[in-house]
Amino acid sequence: MVGAKVNTHSAESAITFRDEHAVGVDIWGQTESDIRLEWGPEGVGALGGSCAVLVIVDVLSFCTTTDLVLGNGGRVLPVRWRDQRGEEAAKERGAILAGESAWTLRPSSVTEIPSGTLLALPSPNGATLCDAAATTGAEILAGCLRNATAVAARAAELADGAPIGVVPAGERWGIDMHTEAKAFGPLRPCVEDQLGAGAIVAALDGYGRLSAEARLAAIAAKSLDIAEALTECSSGRELAAAGHGNDVTLAARLDTSSIVPVLRNGILEDL
Repeated sequence: MVGAKVNTHSAESAITFRDEHAVGVDIWGQTESDIRLEWGPEGVGALGGSCAVLVIVDVLSFCTTTDLVLGNGGRVLPVRWRDQRGEEAAKERGAILAGESAWTLRPSSVTEIPSGTLLALPSPNGATLCDAAATTGAEILAGCLRNATAVAARAAELADGAPIGVVPAGERWGIDMHTEAKAFGPLRPCVEDQLGAGAIVAALDGYGRLSAEARLAAIAAKSLDIAEALTECSSGRELAAAGHGNDVTLAARLDTSSIVPVLRNGILEDL
């Protein structure tokens, strides 16, 4: 496999590579990809056993909110959706549960969150996937459009030539921030997570061979007007209709953050 190091002295943390190769083969006898992309919890299951790093991407809104909390000096404890036991365990660790204060899953609610806050952040997609991914043994990062290049550089550093998995969370039909339902509907792939994942894959240019799914996402991210796409996609229109258009604006700001949320002991921190 291609080895990778990150040059942290350059303005853009350029990724450089060694000339060592050890090519794997998948179950169909095809050369394995160095950068792979699969959706949702099934994607975590598919990639968790073979990738050194998993990047969870939930643009609207878990990973964007996480980026903003960490950017203000806080930390995020991901909690599975509608998991009362998980919420209680988070409080026992000293976390403040989102929704029980002014801070919620919405990015605009945390723009001025105090430094040092440990926010327990439940979500049906990003938080739930982070918790599931923690059992795979891979390094877990939370990526979005805001921190795409920074997350890509750290993923390459941590993977050190081993495969990297990028997991756009997608959404679930019948599940939203207001529902009390605990059952998850079928996967609803979404534009914003496709573009967030694609921006991270595009920033890994040169790391190694892309799967077809990863390549498609990268092409989309490089070809579309990101802000326009988020405004026009189903999720963006739904948030705007609910009066939360600023959340979409915050989420669409490509590469405005150098924050890299890394999961350690169940908590996302900028390490």
